[in-house]
Amino acid sequence: MAGFIEVLHQAPWFFYTLVLLLALLVGSFLNVVIYRLPKMMELSWQQDYQAYFQPDAAHANAQRYNLAVPRSACPSCQAPIAAWDNIPILSWLWLKGRCRHCGTRISARYPLVEGLTGLLSVVLAWQFGPTLETFVYLLVLWSLIALSFIDLDTMLLPDQITLPLLWLALLFSLSSYGPSPADAIIGAAAGYLSLWSVYWAFKLLTGKEGMGYGDFKLLAVFGALLGWQQLPLIILLSSAVGAVFGSVLLLVQGKDKSTPIPFGPYIAVAGFIAMLYGQQLTQWYLQVLVF
Repeated sequence: MAGFIEVLHQAPWFFYTLVLLLALLVGSFLNVVIYRLPKMMELSWQQDYQAYFQPDAAHANAQRYNLAVPRSACPSCQAPIAAWDNIPILSWLWLKGRCRHCGTRISARYPLVEGLTGLLSVVLAWQFGPTLETFVYLLVLWSLIALSFIDLDTMLLPDQITLPLLWLALLFSLSSYGPSPADAIIGAAAGYLSLWSVYWAFKLLTGKEGMGYGDFKLLAVFGALLGWQQLPLIILLSSAVGAVFGSVLLLVQGKDKSTPIPFGPYIAVAGFIAMLYGQQLTQWYLQVLVF
């Protein structure tokens, strides 16, 4: 294993290529997660309801639906998608964005997710090299991409992703790459409680809910991953990104300011920037304040 790591250090192009190919495959899988996980959650809620109130119906309507079953198929004609039609980006381009069997258009978001996953993964690999830090950050990045698109679609940040990320971040603090365990624990608590406090203050003042509990957990992930010191930067960046893109989104969609918009993607973008350049940005900001 040590020899392989040494090869990656000596041949960075090989490492970047390896990360890119892996990330493209992961991006293809993330498309499945983005589409199926919300449906799995909804199906689970329905089954829990029926199991309690309609036990006979629940047994009769039980069906198997997860990330592996049923096999991926065209949503229009239900034709199974062959392996050669599922090659990241290339298959979509080869088929000109249409189903091979019925010609129905396939959303450009599929290659977008794959390409975004590949590009941002290489950026992380280039920034940190073949280290444990890169491996952990890649897992976080891939989870953030899935969470962001799920939040855009459904206004949900599933616990099935955010909670494992939180445990991963806390365990990462035990390594020499992460923050100290104390900073990680304080960061997780401070990240959660900061947005939790804003949520309740806003609700008491307006009677409305300004954000969801998933946002609290996602910020707690970054507090544990990067330490409590990076939380002000992440909150500032996410607010700035949210204000800009949220305004543009409402303008394009022709909706008013009361329309709820997901905040998770903006936390994810801010957290990713902090993963890459958090310390540099914080030092620059402190220097600006001093002078």
